[in-house]
Amino acid sequence: MDKISEENKMISNRIKILRDKFKYHKIDGYIIPKNDEFFSEYAENDRLKNISKFTGSAGLAIILKKNNYLFVDGRYTIQAENESGKNFKVIEIHKNLPCSIIKKCKLGFDPHLFTSNNLKNYFSYKTTLIPIDENLIDKIYKNKLKKTKSFFSLPEKVIGENHQLKIKKIINFLKLSKADYLFVSAPENVAWLLNIRGYDNPTSPIPNSRLIIGKNKTLLLITEKDNAQKIIIQKKISKDQVISFQKFREVINNLKGANFIIDNQSCSIFSEKIIKSKFKIINKKDPIYKLKSIKNSSEIKHMIEAHKKDGLALTRFIHWIKNVNNKDISEVDAQNKLEKFRRMNNDYLYPSFNTIAGAGANGAIVHYRATNLNTKMINKDDIFLCDSGGQYKYGTTDVTRTLCFSKPKQYIKDTFTKVLKGHIAVALTNLNKDDNGKKVDLRARKFLKKDGLDYAHGTGHGVGFFLNVHEGPQSISKYNSIKFEKGMILSNEPGFYKKDNFGIRIENLLHVKQHKNNLYFENLTLAPIDKDLINYALLDQVEKDYLFKYHLNIYAEFSQHLNKKEKKWLAGFI
Repeated sequence: MDKISEENKMISNRIKILRDKFKYHKIDGYIIPKNDEFFSEYAENDRLKNISKFTGSAGLAIILKKNNYLFVDGRYTIQAENESGKNFKVIEIHKNLPCSIIKKCKLGFDPHLFTSNNLKNYFSYKTTLIPIDENLIDKIYKNKLKKTKSFFSLPEKVIGENHQLKIKKIINFLKLSKADYLFVSAPENVAWLLNIRGYDNPTSPIPNSRLIIGKNKTLLLITEKDNAQKIIIQKKISKDQVISFQKFREVINNLKGANFIIDNQSCSIFSEKIIKSKFKIINKKDPIYKLKSIKNSSEIKHMIEAHKKDGLALTRFIHWIKNVNNKDISEVDAQNKLEKFRRMNNDYLYPSFNTIAGAGANGAIVHYRATNLNTKMINKDDIFLCDSGGQYKYGTTDVTRTLCFSKPKQYIKDTFTKVLKGHIAVALTNLNKDDNGKKVDLRARKFLKKDGLDYAHGTGHGVGFFLNVHEGPQSISKYNSIKFEKGMILSNEPGFYKKDNFGIRIENLLHVKQHKNNLYFENLTLAPIDKDLINYALLDQVEKDYLFKYHLNIYAEFSQHLNKKEKKWLAGFI
């Protein structure tokens, strides 16, 4: 029996064990989300993977007595079929919500892993939802989680704003909202408010914790005391202000006041129920999401520096893979080589997400991940898509480049160029006119749409400062109307994917700059765009000028750090 067959059999056995538990809990099925208790996108304890084999960053499984469903968005349909199609019916969630398929049954769920909003969006009143405090997947299989390390503080000169000033902003927000407390349930928001980071996520410096902040200056950090040792010594918080997760109910019962703001994006049903038992709930968005999205000048300065370091590694990598003589290179070899180039910089810490290195048909799997089990050799006729990023001291990067190794077919060149035209259109947006993601998304797609082509993901996501690679509330998508403001960082990544053939994506990070009354995008990412894939006849003069200036800037920044061959090659882009 091969490795894949063994894994499918293992998953089938786990599903059988799970179904055996339905009778005891009096349920017809069980819901398993991707996120953990902290609603992390890339969680250590990946229960969805444990029960389905699916490794994407977003998804929802529902296991019934006879049928299994895996709901994913457009980024993951091919990947989900490949990884989980043997045991699950894969459904694109934007086309069919769970409530359109699953009706009139009793579904169990872990209340630590869902918000009340999640469940309202996914299920109708015809479905009975039954909270089960013990997680049934953990009863079958639980990841061996690494021992957590103590949280750490960021230097004030890096972060640019004292945590006490940030706390004052929240207290003012509470007073204006006529609220007594805010429950900060998202760990990245706790990180921003206290200027701390941690080690609780494989690809982000997240400190798994929650926070209660009151208008009377109450400040309670909800985590284990061991996690807070360093920040207690640094007097970021006192030991009396640290409470364990187990004492949450007791602390809520001892607080005085009338109402609590909770965020329905990250406050679990479990926590909401405890707070609701004593306080009136005010459902408002946690203001930290918006505050965190607007980076100050110090954060932007460090993000620029991180992108220079990352860009040099990417530029060297692109030169290497385009010119390497040894053709026996696999997708895993390529991503390992890129990691080596990044590690040449002492400020590089680790990837900001799992590298996506897809050759040929694998490039059409939007969030493909090559492993030693599935890696493909990169052939000279393949189109190679590489999406990667790094966490640096101090900054977060995310960049995608699509490369070829021989003369590509005209259709591929033309399609790449239409994606590039959309990418340039986003970068050159007049933000005084097209001031939100919904409007900018149209600009990115228009050249593809003229030929009836499109892509099933958003054009861009927000990015954190030395935090999560995906952070809102801003994004460039069909559905986002958040106004862009100076200091926001977004990705610009239109693409096109031909199933079983190739994938194209061109991604830079941008930040919103302001000159007088004008807002505009400026590139953070510095890495060459493969000229061998461009049909210059399809570009107008503005687009050609943009590319010339973009590559000239890269050459000016990196030429002194490159060897002769690399330097000569890079000069060819100008």
